[in-house]
Amino acid sequence: MRKLWVPVAVNLLLGIPATVPLFLAWYILANGPLAALGWTMQDPNENDGMLLWLVIAAPVFCLFALVWGLANAWLRRRTPVRSSRYWPVCAVASLAPFFVIFGLF
Repeated sequence: MRKLWVPVAVNLLLGIPATVPLFLAWYILANGPLAALGWTMQDPNENDGMLLWLVIAAPVFCLFALVWGLANAWLRRRTPVRSSRYWPVCAVASLAPFFVIFGLF
C-alpha cells in the first residue's frame, strides 16, 4: 500500500475540482429522472428543461474525465501495483472530497 501514496494524493487533489461535475450530476438526476420517479422533490424554479443543464454539464464532465483519465493512465504505468488494486483505490480517493464536503452540510 505504500506504493500507492502518490496516486492517492493526486486523486485526492483531483477530487477537489471533481465536486463540481459530481454536484452537477446529482442536480440533473435529482431534478430529472429521480423527480419523475417520485424519489426526490423537483426544484419549483427548474422549469427550463434538461437541455440547458446538459449543455452546461457535458463540457464540464468531458474536461474532468479527460484530466482524470490522463493523470491516472500516466500514474498507473509508473506504479508497481496490480490494476485490480489501483483503480478502486484511486476512484475512492477521487470521490472522498465530494462526500466530505457534502457530508458536512
